[in-house]
Amino acid sequence: MLVGTYLLYATAMVALHPRIIYPFGPDAFDNPAFRQEVVSDRDVALAVAEGNDDLAILFFMGNGGALAYFTYSLTVHQDASRTVVGMEYPGGGGIPGKPSEMRLKADALAAYDWLAAQHDGPIAVHGFSLGTGLAIHVAASREVEAIMLDAPYTTLCELMTKGSYLPACYMPGVQKWRSVDDIPALSAPVLIQHGAADQLIPINYGERLASIMEEAGLTVTFHAIDEATHNNLPGQPGYADRINAFLAGL
Repeated sequence: MLVGTYLLYATAMVALHPRIIYPFGPDAFDNPAFRQEVVSDRDVALAVAEGNDDLAILFFMGNGGALAYFTYSLTVHQDASRTVVGMEYPGGGGIPGKPSEMRLKADALAAYDWLAAQHDGPIAVHGFSLGTGLAIHVAASREVEAIMLDAPYTTLCELMTKGSYLPACYMPGVQKWRSVDDIPALSAPVLIQHGAADQLIPINYGERLASIMEEAGLTVTFHAIDEATHNNLPGQPGYADRINAFLAGL
């Protein structure tokens, strides 16, 4: 009886876990500093703000799924006059479609390719939470100047295992989000900021990711932000200064 109940629970969680990973909000992004672009034959929705700096930023948000919730991170780059492109996720912010790991990663590469065709200078990637997996995936497949990660994870399925008491990393049909698998293909310097009070993605995940990256020969700058939780990390004092100093030191 117990085994049957557990198997039924596991089957239900496989079917339902995308709703947990992608609880995207509906709020549309309407910042007048950005223009909307739909690019490639994949119909990837982008929000684009032009800047005067040589460096362009490709930004991947967390699983709020709507850029309207990530203005702190976008503003850092706007204030520094960088061109910033935020990828909008299908299923959030009024963007049609259904998200999945495979779709979001393919869309992220298409977003980079579009930006590279438009922008003559270098490109850096910046990801928050769920979006750190996209930033790492793009950096493993394309040439980037730098990788900036806010509250990253090693593998998202480890967090699923902790929350569900299921071996999510070994279960078929589960979207794994294994950022560690892309590390051997990385070469750009990395900045990681992680909240010491983060309960959604505890800081030890970011510390372990940094350690694996350093063992792979990457240059990693890690900042543990005291008092910062998962959601208020970008609003903490010094957040923008750490990003600007990291990019200035490239």
